Amino acid sequence: MIRIVLVDDHPVVRAGLRALIDGQDDLTVVAEADVLDAAVAAVRAERPDVVLMDLSLGEGVAGGVEVTAALRALPEPPEVLVLTTYDAEADILRVLDAGARGYLLKDTPPADLFAGIRATARGETVLAPSVAATLVRRSLPGSTAITEREVEVLELLSRGLGNKEMARELFVSEATVKSHLSHVYTKLGVDTRAGAVAAALERRIIRR
Repeated sequence: MIRIVLVDDHPVVRAGLRALIDGQDDLTVVAEADVLDAAVAAVRAERPDVVLMDLSLGEGVAGGVEVTAALRALPEPPEVLVLTTYDAEADILRVLDAGARGYLLKDTPPADLFAGIRATARGETVLAPSVAATLVRRSLPGSTAITEREVEVLELLSRGLGNKEMARELFVSEATVKSHLSHVYTKLGVDTRAGAVAAALERRIIRR
């Protein structure tokens, strides 16, 4: 039996997932959580094989990336499978870097979700097609993919921060920020801050 903890801030979503998953002979939901502390407590108490993780857990609380990192840092960490509505490049890179084993979208058919949970429990990588395409595109020879640091710059740009504020947020000099912006403009084929944000949103590098 594959033991699963659900981490999502919407009770209705958790109830629906539980009903679907518990209908499988080899899968069972052993706990639910909606914030970091509850997720860590559930994993420590239940020792699940897989944590099914949403990325957005509400305003003002740790998101799925932070929760994933915390769970993977435990002495006996579970495998983490992301299940979210977001497929922005920034989200994908961060949560995989935090230790998630896979990344699926909430429009995944139930049969594919079940197969993904089973594969994750076996230690296999599970990726939605659009997520896999994003990672492949970044790895192609000659790729001009945006780096993780440049993604951070774009996210700060989208918040309306100036160079001095971005330098403070990133703990770098203003000259370094200007260098990152220059590279971002070149890669996105734009020449303004607004154009960079618009292109990044259109290409799903960042999300609103």
